[in-house]
Amino acid sequence: PGEFGVPAADATLGYVLDHPTDGLVAFGLGGPEVGVPRPQFEPHFAAARAAGLHSVPHAGETTGPQTVWDAIRLLGAERIGHGTSSAQDPELLAYLAETGIPLEVCPSSNIATRAVERLEDHPITAFRDAGVTITVNSDDPPMFATTLNQEYAIAADLLGLDEAGVGELAKAAVTASFADDAFKRDLHAQIDDYLAAGDRAQSRSENV
Repeated sequence: PGEFGVPAADATLGYVLDHPTDGLVAFGLGGPEVGVPRPQFEPHFAAARAAGLHSVPHAGETTGPQTVWDAIRLLGAERIGHGTSSAQDPELLAYLAETGIPLEVCPSSNIATRAVERLEDHPITAFRDAGVTITVNSDDPPMFATTLNQEYAIAADLLGLDEAGVGELAKAAVTASFADDAFKRDLHAQIDDYLAAGDRAQSRSENV
């Protein structure tokens, strides 16, 4: 929880290092961004990464692109939570596309926090057009009165995706996860099977 500063980072890191578990795969940074500079947490993320954890800080939701750069350069970010303001920096978009660092996009949350004024203004299309890897997420479903399915529906509308396109978006999220390769292959196959079953059903209905 970044808003509680270095003491909270100390406590979180201490708990992480003292209570390792197979279910813990990454070290994150959430909460309000304004007035919470990312550089102060560089030692904590370095220690977490040295312990084998992935780096997944939030950055650039309600602050500018520099926060995203700081998360990448100083915190070793492998995924960026939100990253909404990345669309303001063409160089950053190009870097994200080149490195494959995914942006965890949460449309309803971004509207609720006023990171984006209107859904039609959401930068998810700019991310896609720049070749940035995007994953669709619900953030905090009870807080933002949404579900993951609803967020996929919103993303599909904004990006103009058909069912196959939504399937590819879901597969991109699987690829961007920290699951092992065998598990990813299995999930990709399940998505492909689901889409193929839908195509067969559509074909049958058209032939009746």
